[in-house]
Formats: sequence, structure tokens, C-alpha cells
Amino acid sequence: MGQCGITSSKTVLVFLNLIFWAAAGILCYVGAYAFITYDDYDHFFEDVYTLIPAVTIIAVGALLFIIGLIGCCATVRESYCGLTTFVVILLLVFMTEVAVVVLGYVYRAKVENEVNTSIKKVYDEYNGTNSNAQSRAIDYIQRQLQCCGIHNYSDWQNTHWYEESKNNSVPISCCRANIGSSCTGSLTHPEDLYQEGCEVLVVKKLKEIMMYVIWTALTFAAIQMLGMLCACVVLCRRCRDPAYELLITGGTYA
Repeated sequence: MGQCGITSSKTVLVFLNLIFWAAAGILCYVGAYAFITYDDYDHFFEDVYTLIPAVTIIAVGALLFIIGLIGCCATVRESYCGLTTFVVILLLVFMTEVAVVVLGYVYRAKVENEVNTSIKKVYDEYNGTNSNAQSRAIDYIQRQLQCCGIHNYSDWQNTHWYEESKNNSVPISCCRANIGSSCTGSLTHPEDLYQEGCEVLVVKKLKEIMMYVIWTALTFAAIQMLGMLCACVVLCRRCRDPAYELLITGGTYA
């Protein structure tokens, strides 16, 4: 019965280590995706620490690859030292992922205030040229999120760019994708423009990305808990049963 439990634990542990390798790639992908996406929207929030969960989860992904290698070798050889190291590292990674989840929720709650505070300033600095970072950022989100202005297209009438251009139009990036080149951004044809404002959509997008990070961290934290449990079962069996220790080392009773 005990030997059956050990074999089952070892089998699950080897399988989990293979999952850790796959998880390493997934975590790095999710972290990189979050980092790149936030980089596209970085003009709309000033707190650079918002990127901490994304950077941390990339580091955890890289560490999981090493953990999977250590775990496989230690499980196959049933090395006490290797399994102990495996459990300790898993515990540290687990605690890190818990921290990622907590930070994710903290910064997710701050996203709306960050965007609300900075978006008006970004729109005021728009000048319509590709050399201007704020202009590129606004044109990008208006095309990507299919929105126009802060709350709606009429917000452009309160910007410096609109006052200086004096042509009663909004940027071409406000034009609906299905209209084509016939749209000039003129406010005389509002039906050609995106009707929804960008502020709500930017907040929604950033919160969605943070939730991806949170759920990914939670999922693999649960898997790591199972990995630690299986490793502990094998370790406890070795410590409690001298016969099992002699069996795996090839020894005999005196």
C-alpha cells in the first residue's frame, strides 16, 4: 500500500515536472504579452511599478524551467537532497506567485485612477505628427480599440490641436475602419467616426491584461502546491521507512 502511494506520487511528480516546463513557456508568454501591451499604453499611466507583476511572472517562468529539470532528476534518482531543494524552490516560487496575484489586484484597482488622471494630458499634447510619442500613442489606441476622444469624439474640440488646426475635424484615426479613405475626420459627418470614447476602453484593456497575469499565476500556483505535496510524500516515506531506503540504495539488512 505504502509502495503504491510512493509510485503514484513519483508518477504524478514526474508528470508535474513536464507541466512545469510547459508552464515556463506559458508564463513567459503571458508576462511578455502583458509587458508589451502595457508598453503600448504607457503614456496613459504614470506608475511604472504597474509593470512589476508582468516582469515578475517572466522571471518565475524562467525559474520554472530550471525547477522542472531539478525535479525530474531528483524524482527519478529519488535524491533526498535534490527533492528537498526542489520543495524549497517550489515554495519560494509559490510565494512569489502569491505576491504576483496580490500586486496584480492592487495595480488593477489603480489602473482606472491612473488613466483618468493622465489621459487628458496626453490628448492635450497631441500634435498630429508621427515624431510625437503622444500622437503615436493616441492614434494607435483609437485604431486598435476603435474609439475616438476621451469620452466621445466631441472631446477633440477642447484640445490644443483642434484649436490650432481650425478645420473642424478630428484625427483620421477616429475614422471607422469600414468607411475607408473617404473619411476625412470632419465633424460634419459624425457618422463616419467611432462613437465610443477611449478612456473606458483603455481601462478595460489594461484590467483584462492584469487579470490574465493573475489567473495564470493562480493556476500554476495550484499546480506547484500539488508538486510540493507529492515531493513531501516521497521524502516522508524515505525518512520513516528504513527498508524503503535500503531498497532504493540497493542495501541489505545486517
